[in-house]
Amino acid sequence: MNRYLVYTPPAAGHVFPLVPGLLRLRERGHAVHVRTAPDLVERLRAEGLDAEPVDERITASVRRPGGPGGVDGMADLFARGGWEAEDLRRAVAEVAPTALLVDTNTYGAATAAQATGLPWAIAVPSILAMKGKGIPPYGIGLAPKRGPLGAVRDAILWKVVERVFGKDMLPGLNTLRAAAGLPALRSPLEYYRLPDRLIVLTGDPLEYPRTDLPAHVRMVGGQVWDPPAATPDWLLEPGDPWVLVTCSTHYLGDEDLAVKAVEALRDRPVRVLVTLADAYTSQTLPTAANVRVERFVPHGPVLRRAAAVVCPAGMGIVTKAVAAGVPVVAVPWGRDQPEVARRVQQAGTGVILPAKRLTSARLAAAVDTALGLRDRARAVAAGIDPTRAAERFADAAEEVAVRRPQPAA
Repeated sequence: MNRYLVYTPPAAGHVFPLVPGLLRLRERGHAVHVRTAPDLVERLRAEGLDAEPVDERITASVRRPGGPGGVDGMADLFARGGWEAEDLRRAVAEVAPTALLVDTNTYGAATAAQATGLPWAIAVPSILAMKGKGIPPYGIGLAPKRGPLGAVRDAILWKVVERVFGKDMLPGLNTLRAAAGLPALRSPLEYYRLPDRLIVLTGDPLEYPRTDLPAHVRMVGGQVWDPPAATPDWLLEPGDPWVLVTCSTHYLGDEDLAVKAVEALRDRPVRVLVTLADAYTSQTLPTAANVRVERFVPHGPVLRRAAAVVCPAGMGIVTKAVAAGVPVVAVPWGRDQPEVARRVQQAGTGVILPAKRLTSARLAAAVDTALGLRDRARAVAAGIDPTRAAERFADAAEEVAVRRPQPAA
């Protein structure tokens, strides 16, 4: 039996995708301990996972609506890295793990994990930001371009992306590494080459085919999980089909998407469910008889009744929608969303509407286009096996623990 210490940021979108694989590890007889957001601890314990909250300083540092800047950025992730490193070392002493699994955005915990000498992996619950043959440069949301011109474009723009990300990431990352006694990185792309395994929670149809992945990378596929919850009575009432409109669960200042969606769909033969997450108490929407507004509703019951999803292209809701066969209108706002949106369009299961072009009229037209993709979306969903993704995740985690621990740096 192995004992896994899993370290996550205080963000449900980085925790929920891990749950099916972690439960599969537990079913195989392994012990799983998760450090996560305080408000997620009881949810994980209810599933039979051992869970404790991360250091309260980390949770307190997460920016909320109305706070300075309002949205976490790279500087914020590195600023809390020292607390993460302390927290992970403390958790290692308490749990005595066989292996460590750390989220890609917990840079302090990842640095401390490498310094322990224990077998470790980075979990990536999104698109893989790694060079590869025929893979467009990450972060821009470009479609693949074949042939010599595509190769030249990609070679040039990957250098630009590497330089831009390096400016944002390397100072903070190398400060953390120096504190841990680890050598500096020369490129931000080296980060993904550090762990014993890089476990990427995506794959076909939301990842481009790769022919030259490094040996330590495992593309396990998207995993779908929501906390168990009863289906609301109002969702069971007969009527027009539902359109789910979601804002980012990890606040991104994207409330205008909800406003434009209400304006676009209030006179259409659909029922609209808007979930505002952290903006629920601060954003006022236009009134409409066919619109219902909630802070959050578990996506599973909604997607079983939805004709389309309108969202900023967060990886979590997109993975769920694609697996459910529901077409997506992707309005990317930031972070990894341009890349996720592009994958949706390339898979033929949705359309992109850039945030800078967002109007109610364009959004209405995009929803009409998405509704015409329902047959394609269902066909794609028929080829997805989330259960197999959980098995592959557990396989990859077991591979990590096979590696003999090394002396701490």
